Amino acid sequence: MIDIRSPHLTGSEISWFAPICNGDTDLLGHMPMQYKSNWENASRIVMKADSSGYRNILCPSSYQVGQDTLPFVSAMAPLTHQINLLAAVRCGEIHPPMLARTLATIDHILKGRLTVNIISSDLPGEKLESEKRYKRSREVIEILKQAWTKDRIEFEGEFYKIDLPTEPVKPYQQNGGPLLYFGGYSPAGVDLCAEHCDVYLMWPATEEVLESQMNTMSEKAAAFGRKVDFGLRVHMIVRETEEEAKAWAKHLVSALDDDKGSEIRNRAQDAKSLGVSQQSDLRDNADLDGYVEPHLWTGIGRARSGCGAALVGNPEQIIDKIKRYHDMGIRSFIFSGYPHYDECECFAKLVLPHLETLSLPLEQGRIPNSPPNTPLAAGIRS
Repeated sequence: MIDIRSPHLTGSEISWFAPICNGDTDLLGHMPMQYKSNWENASRIVMKADSSGYRNILCPSSYQVGQDTLPFVSAMAPLTHQINLLAAVRCGEIHPPMLARTLATIDHILKGRLTVNIISSDLPGEKLESEKRYKRSREVIEILKQAWTKDRIEFEGEFYKIDLPTEPVKPYQQNGGPLLYFGGYSPAGVDLCAEHCDVYLMWPATEEVLESQMNTMSEKAAAFGRKVDFGLRVHMIVRETEEEAKAWAKHLVSALDDDKGSEIRNRAQDAKSLGVSQQSDLRDNADLDGYVEPHLWTGIGRARSGCGAALVGNPEQIIDKIKRYHDMGIRSFIFSGYPHYDECECFAKLVLPHLETLSLPLEQGRIPNSPPNTPLAAGIRS
């Protein structure tokens, strides 16, 4: 029953990850200084992804260990040329009209290369029940959309009551502004995405579970008269041979102490969320080597909250797996690996040239992010 917004697309949005929240290393559980979250390391990865042909890059948000997302994205704008930037926005951190203006400003700087990842976790120092958090996020999104598409914000809700003209907050991208990506598994989160967002991001799961999640979202979106596209956030370990890939997977956790891994997982703002618990269940159902289905390895989740599994294999195996996901209806992939610069380069060499890639905003009516008559403006990269 899966019903996606872009069934006609023969390619996928292939994205990478900017570790601006201290998530980079060559050995899980350890943090060598050369991989520490800082401007030099993270910007180098973004520029590598841009020059390598990735079509988007997720810039996450974390108060405890991260750089601030929006200044980072804005600073990357003049240093990149074709890649979109997926900025994680934690709803409630910034007064919504000001957030609308900030995002519109960045969108103009990027000439339409901005996409937005809506985050609904608790704010630092705050504890809010799940229903309340998603209600706040819903209000933020509704205000953003009014700010971007109407002459006036006229909103009255539980968290915000605003009556305000919207100049000068119109974004560069017309027809609704930047695409909204969203990940969440609670009923309130699924409803929020179904009603308001463009791309539903899922964390790793078996193909059977992913298909079930996609069907649920499709049914919910249909109830609002909408469709959404689907994305998958998963780590990547690809090598010339399967044996080399599996060996690197073992290396990554070779020095990991379980107590340290638990500490790393539990310090995240979303450590107690339903999605994180599902990643824990995925590890519990894996075999002794950590594989829950062919080429899907759960070992990374031992030292990471959130996305906790990796695709592991040789180029042919990885390409086949991505194509299987595409045939299921997934149109966006956000990959990452350890260390991020090296894995970005490795995937770009071994796999990316064999995939048809595209930029989702181009396919959904947004203003192009490159001049007409170029491969990027057409939305396709061979």
